[in-house]
Amino acid sequence: MIRSGNPALRKKTFENLTNTNSSSVMTLEGTVNKTAISLGILMLAAYFTYTSKDTSYITIGFIGGFVLALITIFKKQWAPYTVPVYAFLEGLALGGISAVFESMFPEAGIVQQAIFLTFGIFVALLYAYKTKLIKATENFKLGVFAATGGIALVYLISFIMSFFGGSIPMIHDNGTMGILFSLFVVVVASLNLVMDFDFIEEGAEQGAPKYMEWYGAFGLLVTLIWLYMEILRLLAKLNSRD
Repeated sequence: MIRSGNPALRKKTFENLTNTNSSSVMTLEGTVNKTAISLGILMLAAYFTYTSKDTSYITIGFIGGFVLALITIFKKQWAPYTVPVYAFLEGLALGGISAVFESMFPEAGIVQQAIFLTFGIFVALLYAYKTKLIKATENFKLGVFAATGGIALVYLISFIMSFFGGSIPMIHDNGTMGILFSLFVVVVASLNLVMDFDFIEEGAEQGAPKYMEWYGAFGLLVTLIWLYMEILRLLAKLNSRD
């Protein structure tokens, strides 16, 4: 049974977790609070690097964030300590990248647009999920999982080709195919949020340990960061056509 295309929220995440204290369990409200705290840390760090225009933090943030992400995935009980640091490091990287994109299109305001669109999509899909407008059926999960895996494969191939001076034609330029590809990726990243909501709700229903609230927040952060980056790329392509 497939639960999420998010690598942090896989079908075995809540397996083999023991919780002997019934009064200290994962709740939806607790996960929401931890997510809000993590996003606050991320945005403060991003604001620092965005305003300082220091792009040296991009490499530090992404490498450090990647290491913290791996530690969090394999040591879930450490999530209350690793997730805030992960949010801080990713914020440093996103702020630097946002500054680069803003310098490319200073009059377009694409960073502000990307932020509003990311949170707008998050709120809209959360509402759609809670009101059952969108249901995370097994066919839905299978489709999103397959699409996410396909995108990951395309990016991996493109990354490998870059070492040899090549790239996959059209998907990275501002032509029609490039824009459609970015739009497709944004849609798939957005739908991963629905799967994340469903997965976190399942963890709460199973009475997972309290520290899994931080892990659930981590999973949402991974998807939101991906969604923001893809929206930023899409807006950059659209504005480069002017």
